[in-house]
Amino acid sequence: MSLADLRTDYRMASLTESDVLADPIAQFNKWFAEAQRAEIPEPNAMSLATATNSGTPSVRIVLVKGVDANGFVFYTDYRSQKGRELTDNPQAALCFFWTALERQVRINGLVSRVSRAESEAYFRSRPVGSRIGATASAQSSTLASRAELEQRVALLEEQFANGEIPLPDHWGGFRVAPSTVEFWQGRSSRLHDRILYTRHDDRWGISRLFP
Repeated sequence: MSLADLRTDYRMASLTESDVLADPIAQFNKWFAEAQRAEIPEPNAMSLATATNSGTPSVRIVLVKGVDANGFVFYTDYRSQKGRELTDNPQAALCFFWTALERQVRINGLVSRVSRAESEAYFRSRPVGSRIGATASAQSSTLASRAELEQRVALLEEQFANGEIPLPDHWGGFRVAPSTVEFWQGRSSRLHDRILYTRHDDRWGISRLFP
């Protein structure tokens, strides 16, 4: 079968300006709750696009861990490729795609680090293995072998067997403060509904885009 044969005609729902809430975060939370009720696997999985100062892009899947009026929060190793790129060029694009609901949400915005207190609180909520892993890994750096990583993990498990694992200085959260948020609802014949929120100072404007 060729890729040209993989066609989908979206017919599940529609989206109009009168359907959406005035605030994009409230609208996102509404859709996110519906994705959870639909039992979509990992509905908090999102594509995160970053770029170097020279404009070379990269993209990967990460998990959003907080959404509020200030933006979308995820956690990572600050020394990783995405961490370095966001430090040097603090702009990002996010994309959620919930196939079962024929929906997509795209976010663009400026990026900043969350406070150490926020990172500390989230780090302590993670399973012990995840805390050990974040401490052991020099994310995105060259690794000689799997054995080297496993040795690091074993040493840390021994070191912290009877104590609290501290938040590493190299690990924490980023917050994407949205400047635009687009809600995409698949429609038949590729005539999709696209509702765009654009921030103007402290207000949000709403417009419709061609599919």
